[in-house]
Amino acid sequence: MMMVRVLIQLPRPLKAKLDVLRQHGTTASGFIRSLVEREFQQRATAKKGR
Repeated sequence: MMMVRVLIQLPRPLKAKLDVLRQHGTTASGFIRSLVEREFQQRATAKKGR
């Protein structure tokens, strides 16, 4: 799968929370990617249930 870059800006408190995740082995990109994938899966499931 070809990846593309997305540039976002975050408030410092959110960036600090992402930095803590990095100390536990999770990258900011990986965390955000999983959140987006999960959100779209939930939306697809909710739409099917209508």
